[in-house]
Amino acid sequence: MPHLVELENIYKIYHMGDTEVRALDGISLSIDRGEFVAIVGASGSGKSTCMNIIGCLDVPTSGTYRLNEREINNYSNDELAEVRNKMLGFIFQQYNLIPKLSVIENVQLPLMYAGLSEREQRERAITALERVGLADKAKNMPQQLSGGQQQRVSIARALAGDPSVILADEPTGALDSRTGRDVIKFLQQLNREGNTIILVTHDNSIAAQASRIVRITDGKIVYDGPAMGDKIVARQHAAGHEEEGEA
Repeated sequence: MPHLVELENIYKIYHMGDTEVRALDGISLSIDRGEFVAIVGASGSGKSTCMNIIGCLDVPTSGTYRLNEREINNYSNDELAEVRNKMLGFIFQQYNLIPKLSVIENVQLPLMYAGLSEREQRERAITALERVGLADKAKNMPQQLSGGQQQRVSIARALAGDPSVILADEPTGALDSRTGRDVIKFLQQLNREGNTIILVTHDNSIAAQASRIVRITDGKIVYDGPAMGDKIVARQHAAGHEEEGEA
């Protein structure tokens, strides 16, 4: 069975003066439909670059990226934008809601860009808001909602387009720990309903809520497997840094 997301020997190299920075250093990764995968790593590890490539927000220096069997390495900016709109749903740390638009208008926005009729936009937006328990807030403005509710609106916006993959970039970063846990539980529920979710985080406790963890260090994958096994890798990694500090 073909993979939904497939990265094959991906490099992302930046040149800063005479210095070569390998944000991604030969990563290969496959994700299947219906998985809940956390990509975890410290700041500067390469996890955000990895997410940007999966999300068609950036292109690799070399290597092959396939999304739903489509090789999209050489896509134009317009083609990448179409893939983002039709196949990917994004959940961001800061919600990225437009203050001047109502809740339902924020959810409808990507559907408008996708060229759907106003009636279909509204129907899909209401359905998505019902899924996150906020249909009664459809006419509210974002500032009238709590942080957790605003994040749920951003989840509804991601769901409305019926994407192949939901990409969540530090979705609990702007929330208190209790609300953050609620958001993660909601993502777990969406996954149980069949949604493919890729969560990017620096927080090991958040990553552990996924069913599979991919840990990135210095642009390389150092662990890919279940959460229990990753705890050992994380401890070894931390111990290694302590030894470096003592030296």
